[in-house]
Amino acid sequence: MKQYSANIQSSILDREKRQNISRHLFLFFIILGFALFSTGCRSPQLSREEIQVSVNTYEKNTQVQLPAGSTVEDALAKADISFEESDEIVPPLYTLLVDGDEVQFIEIREKFELEEKNIPYETQVVRNESLPEGETRLIQLGQNGLEEITYRSIYEDGIEISDKLVKRIILRESVPQITMVGAQAIFAPIPIPGIIAYLSGGNAWIMDDSTANRRALVTTGDLDGRIFALSPNAGWLLFTRKSEKDLAQEINTLWAVSTQGEPKEPLNLHISNVVHFAGWRPNHGARVYFSTVEPRTASPGWQANNDLFRVSFSASFSPVIQEVIEANSGGVYGWWGMDFKWSPDGKMLAYARPDGIGIVNLTEEKFEPLLDITALSTHSDWAWIPGLTWGADNKTLFTVTHAPSQNLVGVDESPYFDLSALSVSDPSAIQLAPQTGMFAYPSSSPLRPSGRERVYQIAYLQAIFPSQSESSRYRVVVMDRDGSNRHEVFPPKDTRGIEPQTPIWAPDPIPGQEGDFLAVIYQDNLWLIDSASGQSHQITGDGLISRIDWKSLGN
Repeated sequence: MKQYSANIQSSILDREKRQNISRHLFLFFIILGFALFSTGCRSPQLSREEIQVSVNTYEKNTQVQLPAGSTVEDALAKADISFEESDEIVPPLYTLLVDGDEVQFIEIREKFELEEKNIPYETQVVRNESLPEGETRLIQLGQNGLEEITYRSIYEDGIEISDKLVKRIILRESVPQITMVGAQAIFAPIPIPGIIAYLSGGNAWIMDDSTANRRALVTTGDLDGRIFALSPNAGWLLFTRKSEKDLAQEINTLWAVSTQGEPKEPLNLHISNVVHFAGWRPNHGARVYFSTVEPRTASPGWQANNDLFRVSFSASFSPVIQEVIEANSGGVYGWWGMDFKWSPDGKMLAYARPDGIGIVNLTEEKFEPLLDITALSTHSDWAWIPGLTWGADNKTLFTVTHAPSQNLVGVDESPYFDLSALSVSDPSAIQLAPQTGMFAYPSSSPLRPSGRERVYQIAYLQAIFPSQSESSRYRVVVMDRDGSNRHEVFPPKDTRGIEPQTPIWAPDPIPGQEGDFLAVIYQDNLWLIDSASGQSHQITGDGLISRIDWKSLGN
């Protein structure tokens, strides 16, 4: 019985062992299956075998051992090579390598070097007719400027492959050396009423009482000629100078200088960017009105503000600036700008712009149109402004109008222009001279007694080729204020015409002469012309004259 029990017990134990083994095997296969399933769900893992790659630099070739799946960046680190962003590495850093690959490393370095360099000064020669021929006089001693130049050099593996200038800074501007050379012309002197101011080679000069009496007012050589005007009593000269700043920041600056006594230092009015207009108001002392522009890098170099300011000043106190008309669009082609003209009595101010003329209402500070003019389409970076002047009676405006064409072109492209007059009280234009050309630039003489009346004349320019007046030369024509007695006075028909400009009338008659005199620039010299006989006199011979004005002293 005991033996039977023992057998039964042994059988139970064997069964339990087999069951335990079966359970363990079951668990093993479950774990193995889970592991295989998990492995199948993940990306294949690279083997941990090592690979050998070559890292090449300009100094040496290095063989490195890396785990399979390493990148170019790993290879560089193993070769103990540090790199910069500018270095050239082939293949790229993120590339996976395989056994036998090569990595090419090229070191790229840049170096900046500063160099200071002298700027040689320029030599300027100013011809002066007040000095005898051949005599020289040093006006200003030249001085070299200084600039800082930055060079950028690029090196590949220590070898320079590029060397370029990347920046230039002016540390000190050069000062030109100016020498005055005598160029005394053999022209008979002529007595003149008042003062003639003229711009010669960027310098301001005046003639006083006689064309033989000449003296310099400003000899800086930087007057740009945009503004050049004597005050009504000839006591001051208003002018603009080229700016020392970049043209994109400032075009020019406005100055005034006394014409009386010993030479005086010019007065800076602290006004800049005056391109079209700055002028004296008659009968109002040292009061100037002006309009400004904003500099631009694109052509024509500015954007007009079409504004109006006034500035009062004297030799003893600083300029006081006040706004009269705020900046505005300025009508058609307003980006170019507008011009202004004071009546002789200083009571009214007229304006001219590409699309018309009118009066500035100084009380209400606004523009009041008088006559619409068809704006000329130039298809270029400039705009045409009608020439405009007041008659000496303070009642009539003389202007150039854009006439229609008989050809099949748009009215804004017509090549024809007429000289017209209109009364301020009745602004209806009356044609006085047809097809004068776009640059007729009328100019009124002062009032002169004629019997019981006081009359005046109009001088204007007549294009030699009216249908091509933009490029044509012109001749000076004089007529009565109603357009009668029209006759050419200068230059003679068999000679070359003059460049567009405004003829300047003498403020008073010249004793012993038949008619009133006109001053013009011809072949870059100053000429005086008798408006009645057409007799002309060359006054200068240096060929450097670019602007003139003529006023009676003390009026």
